[in-house]
Amino acid sequence: MNTYLILRALGIMLCCEAVAMLPSFGLSLVEEGSDDTLAFFTSITITAIIGLALTLSKPRTMQVGYKEGFIVATSGWLLLSIFGAIPYFLSGIIPLPVDAFFESASGFTTTGASMITDVETLPRGILFWRSLTNWLGGMGIIVLTLAIMPSLNVAGFRMFKAEVPGPTKSKVLPKVAQTAKELYKVYLCFSLVELLLLKTAGMSWFDSLIHALGTVATGGFSSKNTNISYYDSLSIELIIVFFMILCGINFSLHYSVSKGNWLAYFKDTETKTYLAIVAVAVMFVSINLVNDLDYSVDKAARLALFQVASVITSTGFITEDFYQWPDLSRYLLFTLMLIGACSGSTGGGIKVIRLIILMKAISNQLARLVHPQAVIPVRLGNNVIPQEVVQTVQNFFALFVVIIGFATGLLVAMGLDLATAATTVVTSISCLGTVSPSTVFVDLPAAAKLILTFCMFIGRLELFTVLVVLNMCFSNKR
Repeated sequence: MNTYLILRALGIMLCCEAVAMLPSFGLSLVEEGSDDTLAFFTSITITAIIGLALTLSKPRTMQVGYKEGFIVATSGWLLLSIFGAIPYFLSGIIPLPVDAFFESASGFTTTGASMITDVETLPRGILFWRSLTNWLGGMGIIVLTLAIMPSLNVAGFRMFKAEVPGPTKSKVLPKVAQTAKELYKVYLCFSLVELLLLKTAGMSWFDSLIHALGTVATGGFSSKNTNISYYDSLSIELIIVFFMILCGINFSLHYSVSKGNWLAYFKDTETKTYLAIVAVAVMFVSINLVNDLDYSVDKAARLALFQVASVITSTGFITEDFYQWPDLSRYLLFTLMLIGACSGSTGGGIKVIRLIILMKAISNQLARLVHPQAVIPVRLGNNVIPQEVVQTVQNFFALFVVIIGFATGLLVAMGLDLATAATTVVTSISCLGTVSPSTVFVDLPAAAKLILTFCMFIGRLELFTVLVVLNMCFSNKR
């Protein structure tokens, strides 16, 4: 194992995190009466020193194998979440280390669950840091690292594959560093455009920045206790809906469109299916709200569109407590939570492409029961999906269900009721932390918070990456 290269990569990530804390430190200096200045200064110092120390590691080769890629991906998210928790803890905003770690991990994994019940009292430095962790985690820590660390280009694709969500990981350019840079350009462009649109729609510059970072990352951290419902603005909601849905699409397609391939969206099976699911879900939820709650058609459509977009992309923004909605609407939203957005997007969940492959595999299996000798490959458009990919998708679904069941059982054993345990596990592993305005994670036992944090990491790194590393650890011990 190339241990020194792993340490060097982690060191560069920590240096990046220290630099990322500087704007929050600047905000704390500018804001009068802010009590987080010393916390950020200390956090930056600690993170930078340890990061620089790790970068002094001198690997004999710059080659990254799959083993190293998995370890860097998993360890990177863990380390950044640990060091990202320091400002919360030192400032006294979140006095318990477990809670501070949960908050940091929730930000970096774009889950959006929070230990803070009154965000409007937070200093601006802390508020910005929460949302920045969302934004950094949205596109991915490894993608950012590869963009600024060309020395790992030789085999950086293995690190890229270990982190980027979805069963298909493709480079849009020959070199991984070029791919990472181009993807971040698109990501940054979306963020800036939404920032300007939200400001034009009536938000303050700071609130526009906070919500743009949370939307594009599909993370959902807000600067208001009542979330997007605080603004009660149709224009703000439509802007956020547009960018939530947009960022639920594979970013490689966005890059293709930016280069003039305007038909890329319409040719992609996953994107068409994803948009169809959104449209159908909005229609059924709207009808359900009109029939059961006597909402007007306009109000029902507005609420349904926002919540469907927020849930399927795992963003977690809310305009109304949908836990008070009829059972059918809540069931549909829960299903969307599991399905998630497209592969290669910033959204969470199982991913639409996996659902498509699984459905096609089941259909083919039924056909083979009738025609045992037939060779019926799984096709996606004009492309044949390799059997290895089909098998991986099937294993993913099985593992997904097993982990949800096991984690739910652990929480029930800790005293949580079954509904709460199952809901919090599913929202965590789907990276959708904001289930409703009344959901409070702070009251959970410390062990439950750690389990849910583990579910966040597993959900963000798509099960196999984390489990491969754990398997390597236990194998080495044996």
